[in-house]
This record gives sequence, C-alpha cells and structure tokens, in this order.
Amino acid sequence: MPEASPARPGEYRPPLRRRDVAWRLAVALLISVGAWVPVVEGQSPVDRALDVGLGVLAFALVLLRRRRPFAVAVVTTLLTTFSSLATGPSILAIVSLATGGAWAQIVVAGALSVLCGELHIRLYPTVQTDPGWLTLAAGVVFTSATLAWGMYIGSRRELLWTLRRRAEVAEAERDLRASQSRIEERSRIAREMHDVLAHRISQISVRAGALNYRTDLTRDEMRDSAGVIRESAHEALTDLRGVLGVLRGDSGELQHAPQPTYVDLADLVEDARRSGMRIAYADTVDAPVPDATGRTVYRIVQEGVTNSRKHAPGAGLDIDLGGTPQEGITVVLRNALGFGRSSTPGSGLGLVGLTERAQLRGGRLEHGVCGDEFVLRAWMPWGP
Repeated sequence: MPEASPARPGEYRPPLRRRDVAWRLAVALLISVGAWVPVVEGQSPVDRALDVGLGVLAFALVLLRRRRPFAVAVVTTLLTTFSSLATGPSILAIVSLATGGAWAQIVVAGALSVLCGELHIRLYPTVQTDPGWLTLAAGVVFTSATLAWGMYIGSRRELLWTLRRRAEVAEAERDLRASQSRIEERSRIAREMHDVLAHRISQISVRAGALNYRTDLTRDEMRDSAGVIRESAHEALTDLRGVLGVLRGDSGELQHAPQPTYVDLADLVEDARRSGMRIAYADTVDAPVPDATGRTVYRIVQEGVTNSRKHAPGAGLDIDLGGTPQEGITVVLRNALGFGRSSTPGSGLGLVGLTERAQLRGGRLEHGVCGDEFVLRAWMPWGP
C-alpha cells in the first residue's frame, strides 16, 4: 500500500466548532479595541463612524477566511488603513493565511500589512509618538511574528494530519495482511480437507457399494464390512478434526494437530490394502525425509490411491518411491485402464491442487495416460 501523500491545506485544517470560532473572535476583538482606544479621542465623528463601520465589515469578512484565505487577508488588511478596529480581523486573517504555507501569498500579505500600517499612521498623525524608523521596524517585527505563528500552526496541523494518515495506512495494511492470512489459511484448510476426506470417503463409498450390490454376503461378512465402514468414518472424523479442529490452550497459543509425514506412507498403503486394493509398493529411499517434503509426498500418494480407487476400481496399483538427498525424491504411481468407474463423485481439482502444492515446494507433478496405464509422476527436491 502506498504511503500517505502530502496534505493540502484543506485536508489538514480541522473543522472549527462554535467554541473555537468564539474565542478567536474574542481575541481579535481585544486586539481591535487595544488598537482603537489610543486614537478614538482624536477622531472626528465622521472618522469614528467610518472606523466602526469598516471594523464591523472586517469582522464579517474574517468569518469567510477559510473559503477565500488570500482574498479575505488582503481586503481586511486594506481596511486597516482607515480603521483601527479592523486590526484584529486582519491579524486573524493573516494567521489563517499563513497556516496554508503558500509562500507567495504570505509575502504579499505581510508586505501589504506593513504598508497599510504605515499609511494608517500617516493618515492619523495623533498615533505618531515614536520615530518613523522605529514604528516601521516594529511593524515589520510584529507582522513577521504573526506570519511565523501562523506557519507554525499550519506545520503542526500538517504533522498531526500526516501522523494520522500514517496510522490509517498502517491499520489498513494490517487489516489487508490479516485478510490475506485468512484467505491463505482457508486455502490451506481446503486443500487439506480434500486430501484427507477424499481418501477416507472413497473407502466408505467402495465398501458401501459392495454391500449394495453383493447379495450373497453372509451375516458375518456384512458385519465385517459395516465395521470397516464405521472405522473409516471414525478415521475421517478424526482427520477432519485434525484439519479444522484448531485448539487453543490456556495460554491462547494455537495448537495444530500433527500432520502426516513420509514415515506414515507405509500405514497408508496397508490401510488401502485392508480396504481391498491390490497395491505393489516399492520404497528405495533410505535416508530420513524432511517433514515438509515428506508431507507433500504423502499427499501425492494419498491422492493417487484415492483416484485409483474411484476411477479404476479393481485395478492393481504400483507405487514406486526412490531418491537421495542429492537427487531429490521421485514418486511414480501406475494403474491399468479399462476398469469400471465407481459411483463416488469427484471434484476434478485434486491433481490441480497437488500440482500447485508440488510447485510451491519447488517440485513438479505430471499425470496422464501412457499406453494402457494412467501414470502419476512427481519429483520433489529433498528440502531442508
């Protein structure tokens, strides 16, 4: 996710509440009264009326400073030439303008403020109590301090806006990572469910199909077949709990049930033989296989056994395993074609998922018809 882009003034200026507007106007009014008191005694009635009228106009205009900061700052500053009461709104407008950080506008408004201040002194000489150079220097210093204060407020607002945006981006990235983790975990669970349940349920289906079509079975044979079905169903439930039954201990840590590895292949083959399959099993791998690689090999063999039971019932299955830590592990499964198809439905995605699983481990998987046989061939690197 990209980083937060630079803020524009309208983005990081917080909205003003009524209390914020009230105290700002109160401060501006105090400044205006402080500037008007020294000159009110020397003003004529006309000048006094003009001062008050322009001051009221300046207070009305300063309420629009956020919509048109530069225009309001210029107009209120020009009004200070003829009105002391416009001083407060002018300062407020200049500070508001400076928070935006537009240097050209800030320089123009600052220079105009100093100029209008000097013109005001010239038009009302009663306020002239100090040398001209001193009042000019004081005006420059005061205007610079006003602009500096406005820029400080603007930079602080922008900093807070940036920090807030970064926090929002970080939260969005965290949520995205959590969502991706959930999707990956669901995909992993889906693959494990297919690998585990397809094998067990196919055993149940074969046994149930035999009971459905065999009418010559004795009572003891039917009892034995029902016992095998019950055992297979129990094993399917146990495997399903191992995939989906993620337990939490007292500490809150996740505890996953152990997954099958290479050493469990012999039990898988024996289990398939007990269910009635004819399997020729050859294993020439003599070194201990890493768990991660062995788990993938186990799933490949399990899928091959399941597919042979579903799509070629009654056919013999040859399983050849071989390899070394230097050459990797080769898995080859063969079964004859031409046998009837069982009634067990298939998703058609088992080999697709296995191919993806093998590729993720750096291996490869190929399958297809070769002569009168269906061949499933896979190679896996030895791994760590």
